[in-house]
Amino acid sequence: MAARPYWKGYLKLSLVSCPVALYPASTQAEKTHFHQINTRTGNRLRQQMVDEDTGRVVEREQKGRGYELSKGRYVPIEEDELQAVEVESTHTIDIDAFVPKEEVDERYIEKPYYIVPNDESGEDAFSVIRDAMQDKGKVALARIVMAHREHVIAIQPFGKGLLGTTLRYPYELRDANPYFRPIPKKRMSKDMVARWHRTSSTPRRGISIRSGSRINTRRR
Repeated sequence: MAARPYWKGYLKLSLVSCPVALYPASTQAEKTHFHQINTRTGNRLRQQMVDEDTGRVVEREQKGRGYELSKGRYVPIEEDELQAVEVESTHTIDIDAFVPKEEVDERYIEKPYYIVPNDESGEDAFSVIRDAMQDKGKVALARIVMAHREHVIAIQPFGKGLLGTTLRYPYELRDANPYFRPIPKKRMSKDMVARWHRTSSTPRRGISIRSGSRINTRRR
């Protein structure tokens, strides 16, 4: 069964726009999943929400959201209040700028999507945008609203289509300095580096990732 698009709308570059669809490029279909069970009966366990103070189980209709003002003090937030601050989707990917690919810090990379034409009438316009980006040799930075949240997405040609990768915001990253500061700043000798090169080139059982294939773990 063909995957359903995660998002549908329009890709816009200057005066050219075309209908597109986004499909998740990653999947967890082959990931091993486990369930919690009762080891005595073999039955699956179900979680319940419990009131922190009374210890009583809370029914679904009594559950809500709250913002913590101070420890143990919460202000209830109603669903209509949340909806009022949600970002309304324009269903348009607006390309704002082009930057060299190396300027996109790898720490910001979040989730990849395949971008494809969503209508035959827009295939020519899609090809124009793709080829224009290919000629520039750069990555396009655009804005897109998904799940009521505005994301920055990096777009680049990928085969006959486009690859869009959502990027994290700066506030979502930790500063690296506290982690790296204790590491001594010194350069290892050429002999040590050469010894590592010899060791790393020795055939051994390992994992390599090839484009378009499964992870290869066979001995080479």
